[in-house]
Amino acid sequence: MSGKLFLKNHLPVILLNLLGALALSLFLLAVGNDIQTILFILAAWVLVLALYLAAGYVSRKKRLEKLLEMATQLKERYLLPEVMPVPDQAEEQVYYQLLKLAGKSMLERIGEVERERGEYRTYIEQWVHEVKTPITALKLLCENSRSPFSREVLAELENIDRCAEQALYYARSEHTEKDYSIREMSLADVVHGAIADNKYLLRQCDMAITVEDLEPVVYADDKWVRFILNQIISNAVKYRSPEQPTLHIFTERSGDQVLLSVADNGIGIPESDLPRIFEKGFTGQNGRTIHSSTGIGLYLCKRLCDKLGIGLTASSPGSGTTFTLSFHINDFITGVQS
Repeated sequence: MSGKLFLKNHLPVILLNLLGALALSLFLLAVGNDIQTILFILAAWVLVLALYLAAGYVSRKKRLEKLLEMATQLKERYLLPEVMPVPDQAEEQVYYQLLKLAGKSMLERIGEVERERGEYRTYIEQWVHEVKTPITALKLLCENSRSPFSREVLAELENIDRCAEQALYYARSEHTEKDYSIREMSLADVVHGAIADNKYLLRQCDMAITVEDLEPVVYADDKWVRFILNQIISNAVKYRSPEQPTLHIFTERSGDQVLLSVADNGIGIPESDLPRIFEKGFTGQNGRTIHSSTGIGLYLCKRLCDKLGIGLTASSPGSGTTFTLSFHINDFITGVQS
């Protein structure tokens, strides 16, 4: 609070005191008092008024700064009326009650929204589990009657299954702590599992896959990492090269990290789009040519990686794209095991 604004708010009090001082001066002058006495009384009046205003400004500023500091330390600032002291002045008490009513209304609304979101998330999870049953049944029917047509159907069923998984993981991504288990994980098993999840899709586009140097063991949730790899592989297929598409998966050590890279020779990502590919709903220039892009897959991958403490970066030097997952090495566990 600035001193100028404080004086502006107290302008009626100042004017009233000035009028009182002027009236007193005229009265004293009329009853025969000399000028020096009147000036002394006016100086004392002004001094008392200035001290009153200065003390009021200092105390008010200190109290407001304390409230601002309290508000900045609160994560949910709508709870400020619950922790702030009850004011002494009648006018401030009215505003305090208004803040309490607004906070109560906000808490009720937040509770209602959280209940609605919880019900919607539960519905999505149930729907995905239910839709997986006919998908699995169709896969079994197609695998039991092998033909070029059934292989095409199986590839599309993998697409449907991946979209259903994406909806499920998106619904759960807000509360990953309730559905993950960090433990020793073999990168080779997870990578080969992700390839198996997309085998018909990869076979349909005749993509050549090379896998090497997958010996390291890291600590993460294999189910979530496998889902992330599924999204990256599906993007490699979606934006594949019109000639012979290839997919190269490998690992390397970099300081205290294990880097798992998935590189393709597809159409790549424009340099101007790279900083934004993990934004929700961003499809970029490639998304305008491939209309099946939604801008959700990579956003969800990045969100899950942040929740699990896994780094995710992308590079595209002209042609092709490389996605790299960074797993931190737990020195304590490694030392105990060795």
